[in-house]
Amino acid sequence: MNIKKINLFFLLIFSFGILISQQKADLIILNAKVWTVDSSKPTAEAIAILGEKIIAVGSNTEIIEFITPTVKIIDAKQKLVLPGFIDNHVHFTSGGFELTNLDLRKSTSEKEFAEMIINRAKQKPNDWIKGGGWDHENWKSQALPTKELIDEGTKSTPVFIDRLDGHMALANSYVLKLAGITKETLDPPGGAIVKNPKTGEPTGILKDAAMSLVYKIMPTQTFEETYSATKAAMHYANELGLTSVQDMSSRMDLNIYQDLNKTNNLTVRLFCRLPISDWNYLNQLITESSHGNNFVKIGSLKGFADGSLGSSTALFFKQYESEKTFGLPSDILLDGRLRKWAIEADKSKLQLSIHAIGDSANNEILDIFQEVQKINPQWDRRFRIEHAQHLNSKDISRFKNLNVIASMQPYHAIDDGRWAAKRIGNKRINEAYIFKSILDENITLTFGSDWPVAGLSPILGIYAAVTRRTLDGKNPDGWIPVQKISVEEAIKSYTLNNAYASFEENLKGSITVGKFGDLIILSDNILKIDPIKIQDVKIVTTIVGGKIVYQINN
Repeated sequence: MNIKKINLFFLLIFSFGILISQQKADLIILNAKVWTVDSSKPTAEAIAILGEKIIAVGSNTEIIEFITPTVKIIDAKQKLVLPGFIDNHVHFTSGGFELTNLDLRKSTSEKEFAEMIINRAKQKPNDWIKGGGWDHENWKSQALPTKELIDEGTKSTPVFIDRLDGHMALANSYVLKLAGITKETLDPPGGAIVKNPKTGEPTGILKDAAMSLVYKIMPTQTFEETYSATKAAMHYANELGLTSVQDMSSRMDLNIYQDLNKTNNLTVRLFCRLPISDWNYLNQLITESSHGNNFVKIGSLKGFADGSLGSSTALFFKQYESEKTFGLPSDILLDGRLRKWAIEADKSKLQLSIHAIGDSANNEILDIFQEVQKINPQWDRRFRIEHAQHLNSKDISRFKNLNVIASMQPYHAIDDGRWAAKRIGNKRINEAYIFKSILDENITLTFGSDWPVAGLSPILGIYAAVTRRTLDGKNPDGWIPVQKISVEEAIKSYTLNNAYASFEENLKGSITVGKFGDLIILSDNILKIDPIKIQDVKIVTTIVGGKIVYQINN
């Protein structure tokens, strides 16, 4: 008898005949197309979970032996089951705030951009307008916005709105005055105050470290506001099939995650990375309270080497095609603090996770990693470069030799691909988002979103990595198509590889006996459908530690 063809009703009746010898399970998934991301057993039909761990993976026949009168059973109806997605790079609470903030990403012109801001100012006069996520590349002019666009309608409303990459922002005149920024104000190290070339007056655009001139006068978010934003972010993440995220955390964020964990209110596992300037604080925290637990883990640090391509602040060996700049090295790279902190943090066995986008920035971070490895005692350090967006060919092998993880975000490729050549020329774009080249060198490739810089959806990330079709529709066969990868490779980069990057490959990232029951069920089989249709696939069910945390309404 072919068990695959037995409907669930008769399958359950059959199972009661072996109740005397059954083992216990709390949750069982049957009739599935399981892609395990476990090379020793890549496919299966069914899964049994006891508590928060997977206890069996196999055929329907094998798993029905775990059925009891009280077990919860999910009939997957031949849908694809995968390990829960893991995002390698999020700003989680910031993303939670963005869910309710003004969304300027939708603006298609300067006029619409200004109208959205001025309308918000009318609705909430005198309240700070923040966030935004605007992208001038979506406008016909593709020109950077200026304070004059919004000043007239925001005379008494402070406005400081980020470009979607977070590496530059627009301030209105009211905020420039509050921050004391005038034509005489000098650029801070690692930052730029954009000024009108004719008058010398600030245009309102502040890049990278210059943004801190405003941040220091902005009211900080309260604990309660951040708490609510975190809960909103968790619900959204579960809806998109995320069971774990690797966060760029502040001390407040970490406190909130720990509070939610104590009350069993976390539905997403968090691997928290504090700013590298906090390396000594993090070391003391680990000494006092260990690396955390299975829901909130610490032990990693985040630093910056440069800015972003969209803001023309990513650091390159050669000048930009669009303007006379090589980009902006971060202030801590310039003054040597990044190198010093990296050496000291690594001595304490804290993982280094450094943002580098331009080819020169990546080269400099690899130099620092090489020096750290040479100076400090050997340990399982798992260096990470966040974004690793533009790599000089000579540096690819250095990733492998230094065991550096390439922590990349594929959606950026189909977004930046619309205009990247305008910034750096047609030759250098061939060194951008080189997913296939990374894998060909057996370098660990991990995927994520950089949310809220880009959308949080792993499904869209997989679509981007596999098709490389830019958002403007001008690259139907893929932007730099030689760098396209397979669906299987993209899934692994969103699951098992990410687990490795957080030292958790023995706990999650594949559907394997003994690992957490972190699973998702998809509406369509992304391994079989036309890759172009992947972007339309939905998450049907998300399970974290054996508990259903999201289920689509049928």
